[in-house]
Amino acid sequence: MGRLPAAWLAPPQVRELRELVRYRAKLVALRSGLKAQVHAVLAKEGVRVPMSDLFGVGGTRLLDQLQLGRAYGLRVASLRSLIGAYDQEITTLQREVAAALAGDVGSLAIQAIPWGGAGAGGGVRGRDRQRASLRRRPPAVLLGRADASSPRVRHHRAPRPHHQPGSRLVRWAAVEATQRLPRASKQAADFHRIADRRGTGIGRVAAARRLLTLVFYGLRDGQVRCLAPTTAEAG
Repeated sequence: MGRLPAAWLAPPQVRELRELVRYRAKLVALRSGLKAQVHAVLAKEGVRVPMSDLFGVGGTRLLDQLQLGRAYGLRVASLRSLIGAYDQEITTLQREVAAALAGDVGSLAIQAIPWGGAGAGGGVRGRDRQRASLRRRPPAVLLGRADASSPRVRHHRAPRPHHQPGSRLVRWAAVEATQRLPRASKQAADFHRIADRRGTGIGRVAAARRLLTLVFYGLRDGQVRCLAPTTAEAG
């Protein structure tokens, strides 16, 4: 009678890819917790952090030169060592995800999207590689808007937890991708335009949805038309 909902069972290779991406996301979350502890220790010691990324080149130089109390210094050194170990594991997993997606038409297509780092882009590519699932679940649903029926999204309010039927991992990867968008990209301009008017949180959700729209069409069609060069440019 057509009343039973359709279900799609992912093949073994896709399930394995999901496992890699989920595990990578967990490691990233644990590493973020370690970094937060470093910030907390510096706050206790009254150390001002002038840079946006404490673990970049400038931040690493600052941490190397700090003179902290013995207990605080030992804790920061231990945390930095653990962060380094997590960095290595995350890099290894990222290579595995990239190898699993090598040659995939949709994955190659969405590499043209200006992601906020390869890891976040790989998270979305790994979780939603399956085309059949994407045709049933447009980007707004993947991000958590329950009443979405098309890729075009007009509302940018962050969904409440009990109204989030979409994949938590996709939401995380999409929002993570907005953290470091290239400044010259249209996605970054859209984020700042919305964030200035409605706040950073809503701006990130809006930017994430727009990124997922590009992913949706890239995986479905094998190309992101709005990012593809025109015939004149190609000539």
